[in-house]
Amino acid sequence: MFKLPAPSDFEPSAFLRVSGFGFRICPLLAALLLLAACRSVPAEKPLQRFEFSRPAMGMMITLTLYAPELPAAKAAAAAAFKRIDALEDVMSDYQADSELMRLCDQPFGTPVTVSEDLFDVLQRAQRTAKLSDGAFDVTVGPYIRLWRFARKRKVLPTLAEIATAREAVGWQKLRLDARGRTVTLLVPNMRLDLGSIGKGYAADQALQTLKGRGIDRALVAASGDIAVGNPPPGQRGWKIGITMLGSATNAAPRTVLLHNAGISTSGDTEQFIEINGVHYSHIVNPATGLGLTNRIQATVIGPDATTTDCLDTTLSLLGVKRGLALADSLPHIAALIVTRDDGQTHTFLSRRFRQIP
Repeated sequence: MFKLPAPSDFEPSAFLRVSGFGFRICPLLAALLLLAACRSVPAEKPLQRFEFSRPAMGMMITLTLYAPELPAAKAAAAAAFKRIDALEDVMSDYQADSELMRLCDQPFGTPVTVSEDLFDVLQRAQRTAKLSDGAFDVTVGPYIRLWRFARKRKVLPTLAEIATAREAVGWQKLRLDARGRTVTLLVPNMRLDLGSIGKGYAADQALQTLKGRGIDRALVAASGDIAVGNPPPGQRGWKIGITMLGSATNAAPRTVLLHNAGISTSGDTEQFIEINGVHYSHIVNPATGLGLTNRIQATVIGPDATTTDCLDTTLSLLGVKRGLALADSLPHIAALIVTRDDGQTHTFLSRRFRQIP
């Protein structure tokens, strides 16, 4: 999927030939009609590059797009940001009145009808949870809450706190019914966290909003999750840089050329904490309730940013061997995993990533 095709050769359209009406158009008249038609078609304006940035969902989101003029670009960008704001109202676990938090406040065991967006993102999350045997799990909200307090206080949660939280964690404790579009939390005190899928989903939806406005040459960057549309004019793709774990600050990033795809990177380059001399990642392991202690970064390329947002976290949790095996088992997925231990950096590529030029 990621081998970019060469542009197809331009092929002039054939003239429409009409017969059976009992008349012919003389060559001179045909030429005059063709000349008039050519004069009546205005020349297309060349596409210009525009960039818009705005904080949303707790991060800076940047839209890069090509449009014929600024008013069209500004209107499309405004619509895309409006879509992102609406999704934040759906998926945020910081907003007490978001749809997600209202769902978590409902009595357990009660089917709750949810919006199409929330059901869609939960359904995709559950598919990844099943594929990964629970390594990816949006029910880790109770662990996330403990870990946020731990990072503020720089004190690990107690074993008793983790044990209590564990009672409400487990992807199989979340039931979805597609027919009624309902969600049921099966045990008390469940809290869902969409931090490992929501940014990619928002980037995809913003890109779709731009396309709906006639702007298909665009890129939406939501922190480490990027949704990529058609390439810039005259280019084969968008050049995306991947900053490698452990690389020097001034080191040139590894680059890939992508179009109509998603790319996500998850790691502890920026979000980590040290407690009692131990390096903990912001990625919480559903098996332990604690942040990962092994230094690992995963970059995933796939058909959309929702998919890659799920999988970069999943591969980090699975580790090199199981992570690459999962990536190779899925269609249209390429993965790059970087680990660092004892001051040494190690790079591992999935089968499809090795095929990317």
